[in-house]
Amino acid sequence: MKNNVLWLLEENAALYPRKKFLFANDGVLTFAEFRENSRNLASFILEHNDGNMPVAVFMEKGAMALTAFFGALYGRSPYCLLNPALPKTRLKNISDSLKNKIVITSMDLYEEAVSIFDDCNVIKIEEHIAEPYGNSLEQVDESINRIIDTDPLYINFTSGSTGIPKGIVVSHRSVLDFIRYFTDIFDITEKDVIANQAPFDFDVSVKDIYSCMYTGASLVIVPKELFSKPVELIDFLCEHDITVMTWAVSALCLISTFHGLDYKIPEKVQKILFSGEAMPYKHLNEWRSHLPDVLYANLYGPTEITCNCTYYILEKDKDYADGLPIGKSFPNEDVFLLDENDKKITASGSKGEICVRGSALALGYYSLDKNIKDSFTLNPLNPYYNELIYRTGDLAFYNENFDLVFAGRKDFQIKYMGHRIELEEIERAISHISGVERACCVFDEKRSKLRAFYVGYADEKSIIDTIKIDLPVFMIPSSVKKIETMPLNKNGKIDRNALMELEDIKR
Repeated sequence: MKNNVLWLLEENAALYPRKKFLFANDGVLTFAEFRENSRNLASFILEHNDGNMPVAVFMEKGAMALTAFFGALYGRSPYCLLNPALPKTRLKNISDSLKNKIVITSMDLYEEAVSIFDDCNVIKIEEHIAEPYGNSLEQVDESINRIIDTDPLYINFTSGSTGIPKGIVVSHRSVLDFIRYFTDIFDITEKDVIANQAPFDFDVSVKDIYSCMYTGASLVIVPKELFSKPVELIDFLCEHDITVMTWAVSALCLISTFHGLDYKIPEKVQKILFSGEAMPYKHLNEWRSHLPDVLYANLYGPTEITCNCTYYILEKDKDYADGLPIGKSFPNEDVFLLDENDKKITASGSKGEICVRGSALALGYYSLDKNIKDSFTLNPLNPYYNELIYRTGDLAFYNENFDLVFAGRKDFQIKYMGHRIELEEIERAISHISGVERACCVFDEKRSKLRAFYVGYADEKSIIDTIKIDLPVFMIPSSVKKIETMPLNKNGKIDRNALMELEDIKR
């Protein structure tokens, strides 16, 4: 029985020892080579780290970083990527929260790592993957049998409402449970080549990594610099015969905004799975018109429930001008809606908070102050025993087919001029206007103003005139500003805080 992810690598290394598993700027590795490098690194970790204590990985995304992940796992420790692009103070705060003893880094980042993590044992990965450390390799063999399914696999840090980063702890069981259904539903096999777009500290990458581990598919890590070069990005997808793209919406929109598919079509692509934000209708049509036979799926779910909890496979000839559903729950996940009184919503059309229960739930937050209220709570629908659910903070309703339809964040539902307003409704109205590529609406609480931003060639006055036709006066933004590009956060989502800062600068 596969009760931890190391079994997946062991099996692939036995079945496909010479098959190229990983393609990246910093290396190309077979399954067997990857296994050997990871085990060699683990022999050092076992000698220098307490079991189940996190190992921090301060590296750029690539073959070496992924080797560090599995080296930590063979060393019976969860991994946590510390992205070098983050501010030093934030990196230090995360490390202080982890209380990690070891930081794995690369030679080019070693001096920087030592200066930031001065109280940790900072090691260069290049010095520990060529051969095992001491006599510890026998202990590495024991790791597979000693790890249980509820042991932590990785820790991903997200922004906390208190300003303190929150580390979400995800177990082996949660990933194994999710990925077997994910690969089955989307028919991902050993023949697939998966293009990784997401950062390794963003859980979209978990689907890329562990789909390959579960099926024996190959993983191609797309260099991040290509996401500012649409033509070269398309060439890259074609050259590597990519078949699966599990990408953030913003990454797909980069190609469609600059009409990259008019230049060349990546004809081997069979599945495009997207998540993170609502897929703009114009961009969806751009992809579907150029790649009409591809399977398209809209995925939904926060990090706390291990990647995704719902999915919706698009119907080939259906028009989605009114938006895409987020669909139905993955197997072995119960996704339901609670109203403001914690009563379950079963009728279509009524909005409620999306809640989730099942094995997919994360173990919780790492080193979280007990005085900080989190979203893992007891199920109010179960009075008989303690059962945890996760309250997402997202709103949804059931449509006529009883597919879930995302209806915004609870904290994006604002009270303005005496009315409750969904910011996404304004964004959707603006996005449908000819000459608008993308749109985002924010609420300036200090000045009690609605402000909209857009990318495209439409003029600001025509946008206001057009949305006045369909939207009530209290939903018309006080200002509509054209910008060159939408600012994105590290997860590839629109950075609303950066938009507010941009507005402040203009003042």
